[in-house]
Parts: sequence; C-alpha cells; structure tokens
Amino acid sequence: MKNSRRSFLKTTALLGASTTLLSLPEIKAFNINRATADSSKMKLTFKPFDLQLRHVFTIANSSRKTTPAVLTEIEYEGLTGYGEASLPPYLGETQASVMEFLKKADLSRFSSPFEMEDILTYIDKITENNTAAKASIDIALHDLVGKLMGQPWHKIWGLDKTKAPSTTFTIGIDTEEVVKQKTRQDEARFNILKVKLGSDRDKQIVEAIRSVTDKPLAIDANQGWKNKHEALDMICWLKDKGAVMVEQPMSKHKPDDNAWITERSPLPVYADESFQRLYDLPKIKGAYTGVNIKLMKCTGMREAWKILTVARAAGMDVMTGCMTETSCAISAASQLSPAVDFADLDGNLLISNDIFEGTTVVDGKLVLSGLPGIGIRPL
Repeated sequence: MKNSRRSFLKTTALLGASTTLLSLPEIKAFNINRATADSSKMKLTFKPFDLQLRHVFTIANSSRKTTPAVLTEIEYEGLTGYGEASLPPYLGETQASVMEFLKKADLSRFSSPFEMEDILTYIDKITENNTAAKASIDIALHDLVGKLMGQPWHKIWGLDKTKAPSTTFTIGIDTEEVVKQKTRQDEARFNILKVKLGSDRDKQIVEAIRSVTDKPLAIDANQGWKNKHEALDMICWLKDKGAVMVEQPMSKHKPDDNAWITERSPLPVYADESFQRLYDLPKIKGAYTGVNIKLMKCTGMREAWKILTVARAAGMDVMTGCMTETSCAISAASQLSPAVDFADLDGNLLISNDIFEGTTVVDGKLVLSGLPGIGIRPL
C-alpha cells in the first residue's frame, strides 16, 4: 500500500495543473428577465433554515428529526445564485458558526463572478475547516456563473445529463416492522436502496428488507462495524443478499483494518468518513476502492470536480453523496452525477419543506432539469 501511495503522489503532482475547468462551450442566448442592478459588485446574503425530516433518521451513532441549514444568495447584475450549507451534527458546524464565517466573506473585492478560482481560493483561506459554509458560497457562485452563461454546469463540464445514474434511496436503522413499512412505501420508486447498518441487528434489518423487495442494496455502515473479520464476513453475507457496494465499514481511525477489508472484499468499498477533501486522496489510496464526494465536506463544486478528475486518474471509483439537503445542494451535486459510478442524492426526498425545485427522480433515475447554473428555481 505504501508503494501505491507513493505512485499516487507522483500522479497528483503531474495532474495538479490539469484539474481546472474544461474549455467552456459556446455561450448561447438564454431568455431570462434581468432587472437593472444598482451595482456591478456581488452581494452575498444568507439566512438560517431548518430542514424538517419526514421520518426520524437513524444511523450507526445518532438519530435526528431536523437538520439545521443556512441558505445563501449572491446577487450580481440582476441575477441571483443560490447556495446552501447543510449541517448534520457530526459535521461540526452550526448555523451560528456558518453565519459568522459568511460575515467575513467580502465578495465586493472582486470585479466579476467569473474570477471563480481567485474567489474560491480566497474563501477557502478565510479560516480552516468550515467546509459547509464554504460550500454555500461555492454553490451560489456556480449557480450565478452558469446563469450568466446561460448553461447548466453539467454542460460546462462536458457531461451528458442522460448518463446520470439511478440514485439510491436511504432506509435508516429502525425496527424490522418500520423498515418493512418504509421499504414498501418507497421501493417502487427506486432502482437501488441504501441501507444504514452498523447496529447489532444488521442481519434482521436486511432480512426485513428482503421480505419486501429483491432490488439491489447499497450498504452504509457509517463506521459501525468494530472487528475487521466480522465486517468481512458481513460483507460476504451481504453480497449473497444482493448488495452491490459498501461504504465506510470501520472507523476512519483504523485505516489498516479498512485496507485489509478492501483487499479481500467481494464488493467495492467506498470511503466516506475517511475522506473529505482533495488532499485526503493520497492518504486513502489503496485502502478503499473509491471515494464518496460530498459537497458539504469538500467545500463545493469546484473541489468536487477536481477530486473526480484526480481520483479517476488514480484508478479509483467515484460516487457522489449528500446530507439531508434541499433541492439546491442536491441539484448542485447532481451536475457531477453523469460522471460517477454510484449516486446517493436523495437528501431532498427525506425532507418535507423543500423550497426549491430542480433535479428530480423519474423511474429511480436522476433527471437534471437543464436550467442554467445548478438547475434550480425557488418555489
């Protein structure tokens, strides 16, 4: 594994200069009403917002009924770009910390939103961490620039939206009866189900789902398995039950155990908690089959694209995931989805108070709206 990591470091050094945006397509006219702006400077505004979950959401180490968020807007020349910071407790950010960070972001120092690399480099250097806060600006800026160009970001990146994959739909840890109920309620709409495991009832939960449907399962242990031998035995059992991939089998603090599992696993193993930003890739190369890119952890779309490019060059699989989010952040992440192996972009379907419309799910498959920017409109 050390040799593969050294090789990977050489690869990333060679690719460092090649992870910028692809050549921009010819800008086409886009019919949109544009109000006269009072100023050519960008204006950032933000407000707290609480996401209301349709059901109590339980993973290996926590449960919640709401997720705090902060919604952002960047105005420029009569157009508005929308962004979002979703803040599940384990991320370590709060509405207060995000808004404190956003107060420090002075976009008026830049003459144009097209200075994206300079703007987002500046944002990233304001403080350490605060990745969801940074993502809220990144997403709004991408939305704004896409609207100025009259193009959605999947086109700017050169991706074919018809290649967007099916999204998983998440079933949290619960009693067997509740798991059956949730499966019956939702399985007909999706082609693959994501199952949260990591409890002492994992097999009962899977058997409960299997009593209702035979659709493929994506497994997310959320670091819940404690012994590498038992984890590998569970993965082998899950493969026989129709599982097609596994996320984060053991603690991120046990890289060697996760690497041991990946080497022997009959299923691809993806890093989630073990992976956050681009600079984490050399640390996990060889320990996982692939990575789960989440905008709230990697600071947004700019770095997500760079991660995808470098991970592919290193021979790694890629999936894109989410927190519980509105259609704003989900639609932003979905712009990347035609280029990934798996998509877990159901966060907007888990809440009851979405205030945007954008990417939808039809016959289990992600359908990008085609609207410019990140492909959304406010409701």
